[in-house]
Amino acid sequence: MTETRIVIIGAGYAGVHAAKKLARHYRKDSTVSITLIDRHSYHTMMTELHEVAGHRVEPDAVQFDLRRLFNRTKVNLVTDVVQHVDREGKRVITSSGEFPYDYLILGMGGEPNDFGTPGVKEYAFTLWSWEDAVRLREHIEQTVRAASMELDEDKRRAMLTFIVCGSGFTGIEMAGELLEWRERLALDHKLRPEDITLYVVEAAPTILNMLDRKDADKAEAYMVKHGIKILKNSPIVEVKESSIVLKSGEEILAYTLIWTAGVKANSDVEPFGFTSGRAGRLIVNEYMESVDAEDVYVVGDLAYYEEEPNKPVPQIVEAAEQTAATAAKNIIAAISGGKKTAYKGNYHGFMVSIGARYGVANLNGIRLSGFFAIFMKHLVNLYYLFTIRSGYYMWQYIRHEFFETRDRRSIFRNLLNRYGNVLWTVPLRIYVGAFWISEAGAKLWGRSTWEAGTENLASVPLLFQGLGPDSWLVGSTVRMPFEWLHTATSGATPVGGDAGTEVTPILSKMPGIFEGLMRIMLPNPGMAVFMQKVVVFAELAIGLALIFGLFTWLASLASAGFLLMFTLSAMLGWNLFWALPASIALMNGSGRTFGLDYWVIPCLQRRLSRWWYGDVRSIYSDHKP
Repeated sequence: MTETRIVIIGAGYAGVHAAKKLARHYRKDSTVSITLIDRHSYHTMMTELHEVAGHRVEPDAVQFDLRRLFNRTKVNLVTDVVQHVDREGKRVITSSGEFPYDYLILGMGGEPNDFGTPGVKEYAFTLWSWEDAVRLREHIEQTVRAASMELDEDKRRAMLTFIVCGSGFTGIEMAGELLEWRERLALDHKLRPEDITLYVVEAAPTILNMLDRKDADKAEAYMVKHGIKILKNSPIVEVKESSIVLKSGEEILAYTLIWTAGVKANSDVEPFGFTSGRAGRLIVNEYMESVDAEDVYVVGDLAYYEEEPNKPVPQIVEAAEQTAATAAKNIIAAISGGKKTAYKGNYHGFMVSIGARYGVANLNGIRLSGFFAIFMKHLVNLYYLFTIRSGYYMWQYIRHEFFETRDRRSIFRNLLNRYGNVLWTVPLRIYVGAFWISEAGAKLWGRSTWEAGTENLASVPLLFQGLGPDSWLVGSTVRMPFEWLHTATSGATPVGGDAGTEVTPILSKMPGIFEGLMRIMLPNPGMAVFMQKVVVFAELAIGLALIFGLFTWLASLASAGFLLMFTLSAMLGWNLFWALPASIALMNGSGRTFGLDYWVIPCLQRRLSRWWYGDVRSIYSDHKP
């Protein structure tokens, strides 16, 4: 049977979404091949580039390797530069070869639009790629460092002036990051925060025109209150090396201009010869098909389709995903002979962050600001990662945004920050481990034998004379005080009790729901005796793991789980309740210091990552041309 070849150009939001959808549909169909071509070996989370540029997160936080996203799928990855699309020959021509196709998806995205403003290409910084964000971040750090040693006051002031041109999502979010980064920049270079001047320059009479005025005004008030200067009705007509010129004739001295004023289609598509519309975007019909070729689909920022007269599909992530889904559905329909689906946008609102701790959002009429707006933005980002089936990057996102932030640049400030010295938890880890060894020993030998054998060093030989009569491993006596397992009181000592004494448990009886669960798990004495023996070895394993720092997080979780279970079973006394919060505290990574986890965990992570995600490389060539 002839193979049907689908080629996707561009691993942006739209390209990745289309590839994922097609791969799921054809995962068991060997007659369909899918090839994803991009000049990079990674997918960039474009909406978070400002966080990299503003030094809130590290560069790898927004860079998602394609192998990690597509390993164990039928998507062939190719890292290459597309030179041309031959529509007549139905082939994609790259720097290293040719890729024939039956269906082609163009998802090459957009690029900054300078509207022909003189000096933008030469002197302005853009924020439209991972490389842009890293370059801008390095420039800001180097400029502030140089300014801190500059003796010329005017030049120093110009070097410490940062201007953002454009008040859309990208521009405002970049200004917000600079606002929060300003204090750290000043502190590190012995400056005052007020020495650093921030501008937002907008040609229109209002800012954030994607939001309604109430939300936009709230965002503007926040920025002005915190010292950002906003210039409206102020088009930039020229950019120089150390200044910008406004239409009014005013010239503002600054060595850094961040240009976020507009977006146009990726100029790489110009030689392809497709019909284009506004800002160079390729015109498509309602099925996301190019008007020039039925077998070519255009998605994301590159596609121009008017949902209403003079109202094209917006260049936002939701639209990118929805255009990609429409294209994928119609390719599937074309292959199977089904009915095609027309595009119908369904946008759930807009949100903008102004730094890590404040934002505004309008979600289907529900207005949010501050903590709740930013929290919702994090949920939306996590949902996006969920839709592309990447649990790994969901965890990485949580780690970067909540656990590895600095200078309180998170909605949780430093409350969840994991940066800290875990050395001081080592004594607690060993102590809790010894506690579990003691508990396991008391059950293994019997409490009376264990206490006699551990009274001092001279009495240790007693432990080698055999197990005591009250050992949990001897005989068929049920040691757990559950009334349905025996008619008379078992005489079992609650966990943590002293031999011959009774420790008052925290709970006088088990909660009803938990008792029902335990009756299912331990329906008869035989099962109870078996579980008693399991508990002994489980406690011993927890103790040894904590003492040696091996799989400490799992051991601490098990420790907390056992203690919670003993508490709900009315077996744990107040004298040992301390071990529950102590076990939770040890989940902070206490095995990384003076523990086997220092070697074992990184080794396992490398091996499991290679097995699950494959070998991560800077260049992919799964599908040979």
